[in-house]
Amino acid sequence: MPYPESTTVSTRPGGSPPSALSTAPLPERDRGGWLRFSPVQPFFRARAAQRLAVLAYHGVTDPRSFGAQLDRLRRLATPVSLQAVERAISEGRPLPPRSVLITFDDADRTVLTHALPALAARRIPAAAFVIAELIGTDRPFWWHEAAFLAQHGGQARSLPVGGHPGQLLARLKALPDPDRRRTLHELRVSARRRPPGQEQLGPEDLRALRAAKVAIGNHTMGHPCLSRCDDATVAAEIVGAHRSLTQWLGEPPTAFAYPNGGYEPRADSVLRGLGYRLGFLSDHRLGPRLPVHPLRISRLQVDSTTSTRRFDTILSGLEPAVQRWRGHAAGE
Repeated sequence: MPYPESTTVSTRPGGSPPSALSTAPLPERDRGGWLRFSPVQPFFRARAAQRLAVLAYHGVTDPRSFGAQLDRLRRLATPVSLQAVERAISEGRPLPPRSVLITFDDADRTVLTHALPALAARRIPAAAFVIAELIGTDRPFWWHEAAFLAQHGGQARSLPVGGHPGQLLARLKALPDPDRRRTLHELRVSARRRPPGQEQLGPEDLRALRAAKVAIGNHTMGHPCLSRCDDATVAAEIVGAHRSLTQWLGEPPTAFAYPNGGYEPRADSVLRGLGYRLGFLSDHRLGPRLPVHPLRISRLQVDSTTSTRRFDTILSGLEPAVQRWRGHAAGE
Protein backbone atom coordinates (compact mmCIF):
# COMPACT_ATOMS: atom_id res chain seq x y z
CA MET A 1 0.00 0.00 0.00
CA PRO A 2 1.20 3.55 -0.59
CA TYR A 3 2.78 5.72 2.04
CA PRO A 4 1.16 9.04 3.02
CA GLU A 5 3.68 10.94 0.99
CA SER A 6 4.05 9.22 -2.35
CA THR A 7 6.94 6.83 -2.12
CA THR A 8 7.64 7.16 -5.83
CA VAL A 9 6.99 9.81 -8.38
CA SER A 10 4.36 9.18 -11.04
CA THR A 11 5.10 6.08 -13.06
CA ARG A 12 5.48 8.27 -16.11
CA PRO A 13 4.98 11.95 -16.75
CA GLY A 14 2.09 11.15 -19.05
CA GLY A 15 1.61 9.45 -22.36
CA SER A 16 3.99 6.90 -23.84
CA PRO A 17 7.60 7.34 -24.90
CA PRO A 18 8.20 7.94 -28.57
CA SER A 19 8.06 4.73 -30.58
CA ALA A 20 11.49 5.44 -31.98
CA LEU A 21 12.88 4.97 -28.48
CA SER A 22 10.85 1.98 -27.38
CA THR A 23 8.29 -0.35 -28.90
CA ALA A 24 7.65 -2.39 -25.72
CA PRO A 25 6.25 -1.30 -22.36
CA LEU A 26 8.96 -0.09 -20.03
CA PRO A 27 9.42 -1.79 -16.66
CA GLU A 28 7.72 0.03 -13.78
CA ARG A 29 11.04 1.12 -12.33
CA ASP A 30 12.13 2.71 -15.63
CA ARG A 31 8.98 4.42 -16.84
CA GLY A 32 9.93 7.98 -17.63
CA GLY A 33 13.57 6.99 -18.11
CA TRP A 34 13.23 7.82 -21.81
CA LEU A 35 13.30 11.49 -20.78
CA ARG A 36 17.02 11.07 -20.27
CA PHE A 37 17.36 11.20 -24.06
CA SER A 38 15.42 14.44 -24.34
CA PRO A 39 17.38 17.27 -26.01
CA VAL A 40 16.55 19.52 -23.04
CA GLN A 41 18.08 17.15 -20.47
CA PRO A 42 21.56 18.77 -20.75
CA PHE A 43 19.98 22.16 -20.06
CA PHE A 44 18.19 20.84 -16.99
CA ARG A 45 21.33 19.07 -15.80
CA ALA A 46 23.35 22.30 -16.07
CA ARG A 47 20.63 24.24 -14.27
CA ALA A 48 20.48 21.62 -11.52
CA ALA A 49 24.18 22.15 -10.83
CA GLN A 50 23.24 25.48 -9.28
CA ARG A 51 20.37 24.06 -7.23
CA LEU A 52 20.04 21.96 -4.08
CA ALA A 53 18.55 18.49 -4.60
CA VAL A 54 17.09 16.93 -1.47
CA LEU A 55 16.00 13.37 -2.15
CA ALA A 56 13.03 12.05 -0.15
CA TYR A 57 12.99 8.26 0.21
CA HIS A 58 10.93 6.04 2.45
CA GLY A 59 12.09 2.47 2.92
CA VAL A 60 14.77 0.77 0.84
CA THR A 61 13.22 -2.29 -0.79
CA ASP A 62 15.94 -2.82 -3.41
CA PRO A 63 19.42 -2.48 -1.85
CA ARG A 64 21.20 -3.19 -5.13
CA SER A 65 19.33 -0.47 -7.01
CA PHE A 66 19.79 1.92 -4.09
CA GLY A 67 23.53 1.26 -4.17
CA ALA A 68 23.59 2.04 -7.90
CA GLN A 69 21.82 5.32 -7.21
CA LEU A 70 24.42 6.22 -4.57
CA ASP A 71 27.23 5.38 -6.98
CA ARG A 72 25.57 7.64 -9.51
CA LEU A 73 25.44 10.45 -6.96
CA ARG A 74 29.13 10.08 -6.18
CA ARG A 75 29.95 10.51 -9.88
CA LEU A 76 27.50 13.28 -10.73
CA ALA A 77 26.89 15.19 -7.51
CA THR A 78 28.25 16.32 -4.14
CA PRO A 79 26.51 14.52 -1.27
CA VAL A 80 26.12 16.82 1.74
CA SER A 81 24.96 16.34 5.32
CA LEU A 82 22.08 17.90 7.20
CA GLN A 83 24.65 19.79 9.27
CA ALA A 84 26.22 21.19 6.09
CA VAL A 85 22.84 22.60 5.04
CA GLU A 86 22.37 24.14 8.50
CA ARG A 87 25.86 25.62 8.36
CA ALA A 88 25.32 27.10 4.90
CA ILE A 89 22.20 28.86 6.09
CA SER A 90 23.73 30.14 9.33
CA GLU A 91 26.79 31.46 7.48
CA GLY A 92 24.90 32.73 4.45
CA ARG A 93 27.14 30.76 2.08
CA PRO A 94 25.61 28.66 -0.72
CA LEU A 95 26.34 24.97 -0.74
CA PRO A 96 28.76 23.60 -3.36
CA PRO A 97 27.45 23.10 -6.91
CA ARG A 98 25.50 19.85 -7.45
CA SER A 99 24.83 19.43 -3.72
CA VAL A 100 22.51 16.55 -2.82
CA LEU A 101 21.07 15.66 0.58
CA ILE A 102 19.54 12.21 1.11
CA THR A 103 16.57 11.95 3.48
CA PHE A 104 14.18 9.22 4.61
CA ASP A 105 10.64 9.80 5.86
CA ASP A 106 8.92 7.49 8.38
CA ALA A 107 12.18 5.50 8.70
CA ASP A 108 11.19 1.85 8.77
CA ARG A 109 13.83 -0.73 9.66
CA THR A 110 15.14 -0.96 6.10
CA VAL A 111 16.81 2.40 6.68
CA LEU A 112 18.96 0.60 9.26
CA THR A 113 19.30 -2.79 7.57
CA HIS A 114 19.53 -1.82 3.88
CA ALA A 115 20.23 1.91 3.54
CA LEU A 116 22.83 2.34 6.27
CA PRO A 117 25.31 -0.30 4.98
CA ALA A 118 25.17 1.21 1.48
CA LEU A 119 25.59 4.75 2.78
CA ALA A 120 28.40 3.83 5.18
CA ALA A 121 30.33 1.92 2.51
CA ARG A 122 30.35 5.06 0.36
CA ARG A 123 30.73 7.54 3.24
CA ILE A 124 27.56 9.37 2.25
CA PRO A 125 25.64 11.17 5.02
CA ALA A 126 21.84 11.25 5.25
CA ALA A 127 18.93 12.18 7.51
CA ALA A 128 15.99 10.11 8.78
CA PHE A 129 12.73 11.63 10.00
CA VAL A 130 10.96 9.35 12.45
CA ILE A 131 7.43 8.92 13.80
CA ALA A 132 8.08 9.11 17.52
CA GLU A 133 5.14 7.10 18.87
CA LEU A 134 6.21 4.05 16.84
CA ILE A 135 9.80 3.94 18.11
CA GLY A 136 10.44 0.78 20.10
CA THR A 137 7.12 -0.82 19.12
CA ASP A 138 5.86 -3.43 16.67
CA ARG A 139 2.93 -1.31 15.51
CA PRO A 140 2.41 -0.89 11.76
CA PHE A 141 2.13 2.50 10.14
CA TRP A 142 -1.47 3.65 10.47
CA TRP A 143 -2.05 3.70 6.70
CA HIS A 144 -0.85 0.08 6.41
CA GLU A 145 -3.09 -0.87 9.32
CA ALA A 146 -6.13 0.84 7.81
CA ALA A 147 -5.65 -0.90 4.46
CA PHE A 148 -5.30 -4.32 6.13
CA LEU A 149 -8.36 -3.80 8.33
CA ALA A 150 -10.51 -2.67 5.41
CA GLN A 151 -9.42 -5.71 3.39
CA HIS A 152 -10.50 -7.95 6.27
CA GLY A 153 -14.01 -6.68 6.79
CA GLY A 154 -13.36 -3.48 8.70
CA GLN A 155 -16.05 -0.85 8.32
CA ALA A 156 -16.54 2.71 9.50
CA ARG A 157 -19.31 5.28 9.22
CA SER A 158 -17.13 7.71 7.27
CA LEU A 159 -16.10 5.11 4.69
CA PRO A 160 -18.42 3.78 1.97
CA VAL A 161 -19.11 0.05 2.08
CA GLY A 162 -17.27 -1.69 -0.75
CA GLY A 163 -15.21 1.37 -1.58
CA HIS A 164 -12.16 1.00 -3.79
CA PRO A 165 -9.07 0.18 -1.67
CA GLY A 166 -7.03 2.73 -3.58
CA GLN A 167 -9.34 5.51 -2.37
CA LEU A 168 -9.11 4.56 1.30
CA LEU A 169 -6.00 6.55 2.11
CA ALA A 170 -7.23 9.66 0.31
CA ARG A 171 -10.50 9.54 2.24
CA LEU A 172 -8.76 9.11 5.58
CA LYS A 173 -6.32 11.94 4.89
CA ALA A 174 -9.21 14.25 3.96
CA LEU A 175 -10.95 13.76 7.32
CA PRO A 176 -10.47 16.12 10.25
CA ASP A 177 -7.97 14.42 12.53
CA PRO A 178 -10.47 13.41 15.26
CA ASP A 179 -12.61 11.75 12.58
CA ARG A 180 -9.56 9.96 11.15
CA ARG A 181 -8.73 8.56 14.58
CA ARG A 182 -12.33 7.53 15.22
CA THR A 183 -12.50 5.86 11.81
CA LEU A 184 -9.37 3.86 12.58
CA HIS A 185 -10.91 2.75 15.86
CA GLU A 186 -14.07 1.63 14.08
CA LEU A 187 -12.01 -0.33 11.57
CA ARG A 188 -10.15 -2.04 14.41
CA VAL A 189 -13.24 -3.18 16.28
CA SER A 190 -15.11 -4.36 13.17
CA ALA A 191 -12.37 -6.15 11.21
CA ARG A 192 -12.17 -9.93 11.26
CA ARG A 193 -8.41 -9.95 11.78
CA ARG A 194 -5.76 -7.80 13.39
CA PRO A 195 -2.85 -6.71 11.21
CA PRO A 196 0.52 -8.40 11.72
CA GLY A 197 3.09 -6.55 13.74
CA GLN A 198 5.79 -4.47 12.08
CA GLU A 199 9.03 -4.17 14.00
CA GLN A 200 10.01 -0.54 14.22
CA LEU A 201 13.30 1.14 15.03
CA GLY A 202 14.21 1.42 18.70
CA PRO A 203 15.97 4.23 20.56
CA GLU A 204 19.24 2.31 20.30
CA ASP A 205 18.80 2.10 16.52
CA LEU A 206 18.35 5.86 16.32
CA ARG A 207 21.61 6.33 18.18
CA ALA A 208 23.34 3.84 15.88
CA LEU A 209 22.10 5.70 12.81
CA ARG A 210 23.26 9.02 14.21
CA ALA A 211 26.70 7.57 15.01
CA ALA A 212 26.94 6.48 11.35
CA LYS A 213 26.21 10.02 10.06
CA VAL A 214 22.48 9.60 9.55
CA ALA A 215 20.98 12.59 11.38
CA ILE A 216 17.66 12.01 13.14
CA GLY A 217 14.80 14.46 12.65
CA ASN A 218 11.24 15.02 13.83
CA HIS A 219 8.29 13.69 11.79
CA THR A 220 5.63 14.25 14.52
CA MET A 221 4.30 11.78 17.07
CA GLY A 222 1.79 9.92 14.90
CA HIS A 223 2.01 11.26 11.33
CA PRO A 224 -1.33 13.04 11.07
CA CYS A 225 -2.29 15.43 8.29
CA LEU A 226 -1.40 18.64 10.12
CA SER A 227 -3.72 20.71 7.94
CA ARG A 228 -6.62 18.62 9.30
CA CYS A 229 -5.60 19.11 12.96
CA ASP A 230 -6.63 21.85 15.39
CA ASP A 231 -3.99 24.17 16.82
CA ALA A 232 -3.53 22.19 20.02
CA THR A 233 -2.97 18.94 18.11
CA VAL A 234 -0.45 20.53 15.76
CA ALA A 235 1.57 21.70 18.76
CA ALA A 236 1.20 18.40 20.64
CA GLU A 237 2.32 16.33 17.66
CA ILE A 238 5.50 18.35 17.19
CA VAL A 239 6.37 19.04 20.83
CA GLY A 240 5.69 15.47 21.94
CA ALA A 241 8.01 14.06 19.29
CA HIS A 242 10.60 16.73 20.06
CA ARG A 243 10.69 15.74 23.72
CA SER A 244 10.93 12.02 22.99
CA LEU A 245 13.74 12.46 20.49
CA THR A 246 15.62 14.74 22.87
CA GLN A 247 15.37 12.10 25.60
CA TRP A 248 16.52 9.26 23.34
CA LEU A 249 19.34 11.13 21.62
CA GLY A 250 20.55 13.33 24.47
CA GLU A 251 20.18 16.43 22.30
CA PRO A 252 17.23 18.18 20.64
CA PRO A 253 16.52 17.58 16.95
CA THR A 254 16.88 20.62 14.72
CA ALA A 255 15.21 19.39 11.51
CA PHE A 256 11.60 18.54 10.72
CA ALA A 257 9.81 16.91 7.79
CA TYR A 258 6.15 17.78 7.30
CA PRO A 259 3.90 14.69 7.29
CA ASN A 260 2.41 14.26 3.83
CA GLY A 261 4.89 16.83 2.59
CA GLY A 262 2.75 19.96 2.68
CA TYR A 263 3.71 23.18 4.44
CA GLU A 264 1.67 24.13 7.50
CA PRO A 265 2.09 27.69 8.87
CA ARG A 266 0.98 26.70 12.37
CA ALA A 267 3.69 24.06 12.48
CA ASP A 268 6.19 26.66 11.32
CA SER A 269 5.53 28.82 14.39
CA VAL A 270 5.87 25.84 16.76
CA LEU A 271 9.13 24.79 15.11
CA ARG A 272 10.58 28.28 15.42
CA GLY A 273 9.72 28.34 19.11
CA LEU A 274 11.59 25.05 19.61
CA GLY A 275 14.67 26.27 17.79
CA TYR A 276 14.37 24.19 14.61
CA ARG A 277 16.68 25.27 11.82
CA LEU A 278 15.39 23.20 8.89
CA GLY A 279 11.98 22.05 7.65
CA PHE A 280 11.39 19.86 4.60
CA LEU A 281 8.50 19.58 2.16
CA SER A 282 7.77 16.82 -0.37
CA ASP A 283 6.85 19.02 -3.32
CA HIS A 284 9.02 17.28 -5.94
CA ARG A 285 11.15 20.32 -6.72
CA LEU A 286 14.75 21.43 -6.62
CA GLY A 287 15.63 24.34 -4.35
CA PRO A 288 18.31 27.06 -4.20
CA ARG A 289 21.79 26.14 -2.97
CA LEU A 290 21.21 28.62 -0.16
CA PRO A 291 17.61 27.98 0.96
CA VAL A 292 15.60 31.19 1.18
CA HIS A 293 13.03 29.70 3.56
CA PRO A 294 14.89 27.27 5.86
CA LEU A 295 11.65 25.75 7.19
CA ARG A 296 10.28 25.19 3.67
CA ILE A 297 13.01 23.34 1.79
CA SER A 298 11.90 21.50 -1.34
CA ARG A 299 12.53 17.80 -1.88
CA LEU A 300 12.42 15.41 -4.82
CA GLN A 301 10.45 12.20 -4.36
CA VAL A 302 12.38 9.09 -5.32
CA ASP A 303 12.31 5.37 -4.61
CA SER A 304 15.05 2.81 -4.16
CA THR A 305 13.71 0.81 -7.13
CA THR A 306 14.01 3.71 -9.57
CA SER A 307 16.36 2.94 -12.45
CA THR A 308 19.51 5.04 -12.82
CA ARG A 309 18.24 6.44 -16.14
CA ARG A 310 15.05 7.72 -14.56
CA PHE A 311 17.01 8.75 -11.47
CA ASP A 312 19.04 11.10 -13.68
CA THR A 313 15.91 12.86 -14.96
CA ILE A 314 14.58 13.29 -11.42
CA LEU A 315 17.92 14.62 -10.18
CA SER A 316 18.13 17.12 -13.05
CA GLY A 317 14.61 18.38 -12.41
CA LEU A 318 13.38 17.40 -15.88
CA GLU A 319 10.88 14.76 -14.81
CA PRO A 320 9.40 16.96 -12.05
CA ALA A 321 9.08 19.82 -14.54
CA VAL A 322 7.28 17.59 -17.06
CA GLN A 323 4.93 16.39 -14.32
CA ARG A 324 4.06 19.95 -13.31
CA TRP A 325 3.53 20.95 -16.94
CA ARG A 326 1.22 18.01 -17.55
CA GLY A 327 -0.64 18.77 -14.33
CA HIS A 328 -1.21 22.36 -15.40
CA ALA A 329 -2.23 21.27 -18.89
CA ALA A 330 -4.77 18.89 -17.37
CA GLY A 331 -6.14 21.67 -15.18
CA GLU A 332 -5.04 20.12 -11.89
